[in-house]
Amino acid sequence: MALPLVGLARAQGSTSNAARFSLAYAPHEGSFASRGGRIEQIAFAADQGFRAWEDNEAGARPVDEQEQMAKALAQRGMRMGVFVASMPNWSQSRPLLGGNDDAEREAFLADIRKAVDVSKRLNATQMTVVTGFLDPRVPVDIQTARVIDVMRRAGDIMAPHKLTMVMEPLNTRTNHPGVYMQTIAQGYAVARGVNSPAVKILADLYHEQIQSGNLIPALETCWSEIAYLQFGDNPGRKEPGTGEVNYATIVRWLRAKGYTGVIGMEHGNSVAGRAGEDRLIAAYRIIDRQGGEA
Repeated sequence: MALPLVGLARAQGSTSNAARFSLAYAPHEGSFASRGGRIEQIAFAADQGFRAWEDNEAGARPVDEQEQMAKALAQRGMRMGVFVASMPNWSQSRPLLGGNDDAEREAFLADIRKAVDVSKRLNATQMTVVTGFLDPRVPVDIQTARVIDVMRRAGDIMAPHKLTMVMEPLNTRTNHPGVYMQTIAQGYAVARGVNSPAVKILADLYHEQIQSGNLIPALETCWSEIAYLQFGDNPGRKEPGTGEVNYATIVRWLRAKGYTGVIGMEHGNSVAGRAGEDRLIAAYRIIDRQGGEA
């Protein structure tokens, strides 16, 4: 159901220095594009009460830009969410972390080593890992064993720095055909196999809704291995209230669980320009409020 414009201002609150959200929802560059560049968008988000920021592309940015962003977040009392530690080659369907070529796994581990320095510059403690693509030539069980092995090695790189990689299951029905990890349950199996605090799951509820649905039972069953969440409604991958997911109920469940981590707003705005930015803020005000009601 689309979010109505009626009552938008009331749902959003004041236009600046608004009350902080109860959970650490994290916008990203582009969420508030009309407000200026990255640093200006961070300042605007802080003024609206957002407590965190997410930037998938941060690892590929120049060092000075990483440092500037970290400084801006620290000045506004905001937490840094995830960045992508190792970006797949989507056009070539690589890497095949469960395949027969050790070179692909070694290249992945090289990316993880570089990500340690990135995380320190960003004051980030978590980073996204995509576990690559399925290799049709290799039995899936063999691929799973190899993915567990390489994730264990990656976890050994992260653990001394108290960093956590969060593996992101992706849907194959709409966005990413052929990827290896497709559900939160599959991520749970790999994370339990790795058995390390440095290797957990990123539960992107947009992807999970498309691939499997049954969101709260999936979260409940796999909760011990979930360290990060992302929101996005389906269909369309826009803000809560534009699709079929009842995000207020998800927020209520997360509060009951005592979740204090970051929730990435990994979606677009359903309306362009400032009207869409206002709608985005209002959508999160609504689920934040309704998620606290008995």
